[in-house]
Amino acid sequence: MAGGGFVAQDGGANYEGRVTSFVIISCLIAATGGLLFGYDLGISGGVTSMEPFLKKFFPSVLEKQSDAAKHESEYCKFDSELLTLFTSSLYLAALIASFFASAVTRIFGRKISMLVGGLAFLIGSILNGIAMNVALLIIGRLLLGVGVGFANQSVPVYLSEMAPAKIRGALNIGFQMAITIGILAAGLINYGTAKIEDGWGWRVSLALAAVPAIVMTVGSFMLPDTPNSILERGHTEKARQMLQKIRGTQHVDAEFQDLVDASEAAKKVDHPWRNILQPRYRPQLVLCILIPFFQQLTGINVIMFYAPVLFKTLGFGDDASLMSAVISGTVNVVATVVSIYSVDRFGRRILFLEGGAQMIISQIAVGVMIAVKFGVNGDGDLSRTDANVLLFLICAYVAAFAWSWGPLGWLVPSEICPLEIRSAGQAINVAVNMIFTFAIAQVFLAMLCHMKFGLFFFFAGFVIIMTIFIHFFLPETKNVPIEEMNRVWKQHWFWGKYIPDEAVIGGNRKVEHRDA
Repeated sequence: MAGGGFVAQDGGANYEGRVTSFVIISCLIAATGGLLFGYDLGISGGVTSMEPFLKKFFPSVLEKQSDAAKHESEYCKFDSELLTLFTSSLYLAALIASFFASAVTRIFGRKISMLVGGLAFLIGSILNGIAMNVALLIIGRLLLGVGVGFANQSVPVYLSEMAPAKIRGALNIGFQMAITIGILAAGLINYGTAKIEDGWGWRVSLALAAVPAIVMTVGSFMLPDTPNSILERGHTEKARQMLQKIRGTQHVDAEFQDLVDASEAAKKVDHPWRNILQPRYRPQLVLCILIPFFQQLTGINVIMFYAPVLFKTLGFGDDASLMSAVISGTVNVVATVVSIYSVDRFGRRILFLEGGAQMIISQIAVGVMIAVKFGVNGDGDLSRTDANVLLFLICAYVAAFAWSWGPLGWLVPSEICPLEIRSAGQAINVAVNMIFTFAIAQVFLAMLCHMKFGLFFFFAGFVIIMTIFIHFFLPETKNVPIEEMNRVWKQHWFWGKYIPDEAVIGGNRKVEHRDA
């Protein structure tokens, strides 16, 4: 039936073991990889609203804001292709890096991929901090992109493989929590550095990206690799020992056998990129493409890396715009905690559906309010009350994203792919995410200039489409062991026809139907 899904009894196989401090600490260290992505998302928009930075690198943007350019529409005063290239070049580099990261993650393991990402991000942050021209600035951004590409490829997979099924969602969302903490920290740093009188505060903001890079680089040295990855590289006994260590018990035969079965299936696949196109992997391929595609078309990155610019455009003023970005960043962190608490209790679907509905309402309300206050011509201003209402609506939108599409956009693709296509599936997830992050970053300021308040209706329309898609085509995956995920697809009303019987690991276990 439409929207239906099947799950294993009690969510899946009941493996022996407990939640150990070892696995918690490992996942927390790995999740810090999200700081790289989050800090950059938060720092870029704040820096690009600082006058000393614009004066040095993008003087044409400053001219549009000057008193001599009063005729310029409020919607268009930040529209600059070079400025958007500064922001979006990172995501283009991350896109390309994700394909190299896929091979590194598969051949050398997840932790090596994290190490490469941390080192690239560290070098990029140093170059950005000392940049004297746009060329060096963008080279630094490209290296930051390599770091983000490797981190986003390896960390979600690492977390999904290390975590016990019953808390996999919560531990995986640690990655999104680190992203939100990075965004908030960036907002606070921008607020402080913008007050440095000599005009070099932007250098501090950009150079401090070295801090999350060092955290991830050092952390990757300390981490063990996952049993799945160790087994994938042919070290059977070492993989068993690691599984016993992370589960806190010697009795891991059932779970280990499922990992071995998955590994044996993976060894039969010589070309994961070619194999993922086969019909038996159709649900994973479709979701690894559409979930990151939809995640970016919620419009969240418009809010996150252009929040200070957007608030400044809407008349909040310099300090107020940065402070408003800090407020929305705080909401982002708090709402992600809600997701960590809820995802393994209530499931993925309910968070997707409630978050979608809340985002739709918030975006339409923001669009209507901006239309009323600024009209088509962009002439108008906001009273204090108007500004507070607008900030509330944006925070309601950010909260909805932070407990739905934010964490689940990384969690679901990382947990649904069988081992033989997991690296390829995650690479597709990261690549699609970065393609559309790049595209939206590149065109957003031009879209704001030309579509005006209609931009918010544009994103709301996509949220309606993606919410309908989730209702019909995403089965519930909470508490299902990662190597048994094909059981969920096999019993789904639409995807079941693509999954052959032999692809279902643990297929002799009882399943029950659950209306989604």
